[in-house]
Amino acid sequence: MRALAAALLLQLSGLCSAQANGEDPYLWLEEVQGERALSWVQGQNEATLAALQGGPQASKHSALSQSLAEVLASPKRLAHAQQMGGYLYNFWRDAAHPRGLWRRTTLASYRSAAPQWETVLDVDRLSQEEGAPWVWGGANCLLPQTQRCLLTLSRGGGDAHVLREFDLGTRRFVAPASGGFALPEAKGSASWVDRNTLSVATDFGAGSMTDSGYPRQVKLWKRGQPLAQARLLFEAAPQDVSVWTWAEQIGQERVHVIERRTSFFAGEQHVLQKDGRLQALSKPADASMSPFADQWLIELRSDWKLGDKTHAAGSLLAIARADWAAGKRQFHTLFKPTPRSSLQSHVATRSAVLGVRMEDARQQLVQWRYQKGQWQEALLPAGDLGSLSVSALAGQQADHYLLTRSDFLTPARLELGEVGRAERQLLQALPEFFDAGTHEVQQLQARSKDGTAVPYFIVKPRGDMPKDGAPTLLYGYGGFEISMKPSYSGILGRAWLSHGGVYVLANLRGGGEFGPRWHQSAQREHRQRSFDDFIAVAEDLIQRGITRPARLGIMGGSLGGLLTSVAMVQRPELFGAVVSQVPLTDMRRYHRMLAGASWIEEYGNPDIPEQWATISRYSPYQNASAAKPYPKVLYTSSTLDDRVHPGHARKMVARLQELGQPVLYWENREGGHAGASTPAQQAQLWALSYGFLREQLMGPKPGPASP
Repeated sequence: MRALAAALLLQLSGLCSAQANGEDPYLWLEEVQGERALSWVQGQNEATLAALQGGPQASKHSALSQSLAEVLASPKRLAHAQQMGGYLYNFWRDAAHPRGLWRRTTLASYRSAAPQWETVLDVDRLSQEEGAPWVWGGANCLLPQTQRCLLTLSRGGGDAHVLREFDLGTRRFVAPASGGFALPEAKGSASWVDRNTLSVATDFGAGSMTDSGYPRQVKLWKRGQPLAQARLLFEAAPQDVSVWTWAEQIGQERVHVIERRTSFFAGEQHVLQKDGRLQALSKPADASMSPFADQWLIELRSDWKLGDKTHAAGSLLAIARADWAAGKRQFHTLFKPTPRSSLQSHVATRSAVLGVRMEDARQQLVQWRYQKGQWQEALLPAGDLGSLSVSALAGQQADHYLLTRSDFLTPARLELGEVGRAERQLLQALPEFFDAGTHEVQQLQARSKDGTAVPYFIVKPRGDMPKDGAPTLLYGYGGFEISMKPSYSGILGRAWLSHGGVYVLANLRGGGEFGPRWHQSAQREHRQRSFDDFIAVAEDLIQRGITRPARLGIMGGSLGGLLTSVAMVQRPELFGAVVSQVPLTDMRRYHRMLAGASWIEEYGNPDIPEQWATISRYSPYQNASAAKPYPKVLYTSSTLDDRVHPGHARKMVARLQELGQPVLYWENREGGHAGASTPAQQAQLWALSYGFLREQLMGPKPGPASP
């Protein structure tokens, strides 16, 4: 025992010495598949399972895991579909097919009470036959013929994937020996130019990838031609983020776009001409253009001044493609934001553009139609439910669209609509996975450190709150212009709400709830504002008497994992438990790990001293301390996450253990950035997370209630 204690003391002194010299003692944990690192992960997983599943917790965990597995494997789920040719295609997973089926049906059958599906590809069978843990990534089919498709599959759910040509007639892959297209595992994209030609952005070998780990070359690849002989179409700089290739089918016309990203939000777009040349679209760097019928749609992320007129950031503009080519710049404004409104998304059907508009974090469905040279706007009825998602069923080949509606307490509904018709057909509705009648939803707001009003939603039991505070889970993200919206979750309902828990969803700066300006106000040197907003919501919940620190937990993933880690380090006294999923934590090295360099526009560059001076003040890994006791924290990650390096979570856990802070760690061996690949893996992950929160926040808690 003395020898072990002496060894541990020697190890700790060595770590402290390394840190004093500016070294990182845990760099070895960045070796994703390193033997020493995986041995450490195995030890952490065993300790976490023992703590959360063992002993008196075993029966509780088993019951929770089984309950959540029922939700994830329920056959009563929405079957979203995409129409290609005469069939509607859907990807489906259930208990019998955990890796999923790619299947199809007709429109008439899809509209019936019991659609008849036929299997096109069984991913479970493919995985078994090829001995690979394939995870479905989607299909890109050549329209309008819809005979050949490019299927995307990843090993274990990572961003890197293989791409293989598939024949819908034979329902088999087209072997490369027979002229089939196939790309080895890499991050990238490919798009059909014609039946025998692809535009491809992939790893072409040495020097073909950016510093962020994405392709920087697009090549034209002919059937039967070795990939090495493909003709170069476009090349970006190594310091750029990436290049992508995509196409939009408009009737018989195919508009093919090559997109260069010089940073996460800015770049260039080029249209591939019939003669093989590229024509640049002269637009603001951070604007994006997409074709609709004979128009260009232009979405702005910053103000665009043309002559004596300024188009506001967040606007959606339209102009005839012929006028654009002729150099004209007289636009029709489809959407113009206000300080509290934004356009969340838009999609194009054959004759209309459909958009989801958000006002004070509540959404509406709007339609724009171009008829007889004029744009006409109409607000489409969508009820008073909280969250909307719209997709064009067949792209611009037809006028059908799918609308998904839900809120925190109302299961999602899938409806089929058609441009020009007021009514929509209810196709499917999720079952009620928990008794939502016991809870109610409110929208409140907190005041951030600088006085900014920060809205948040609260889902709570009806009636008065307990005098000693209710167990409360606060969730946030606050970045990359991604909006947090009300939505129904059977997992949340069963694991948390049905046990009397309160759930809070914060609309932080950095998100997209109020458009580009709301996002940009928390970028780079202003990142602390998002953290301040999150902390302000926590303080507001305590001041209102809804909860108290011992019963307040926080959860977030990816950037949200950074958010929760920062909040824990900066204000540990506010929280009773933390769950941080696939997080960033080491902001000194984030840009050197996997895709991290692509996020410099969001966080800043730590290699620039002035920017590191700002980042260093909040980076959790560098600021973790033993000076104050932290709430108990559970970190989760995935070995095969090739977006946010698992080294972030690993190193943070090792650092907290070194400091004597209470921490648990769970790392799934597959799952990519989602953290899990199959329903069983997802059920285990959520059971661990919510079981941990319930144990920390729902049991008896000592100490006085907050005033």
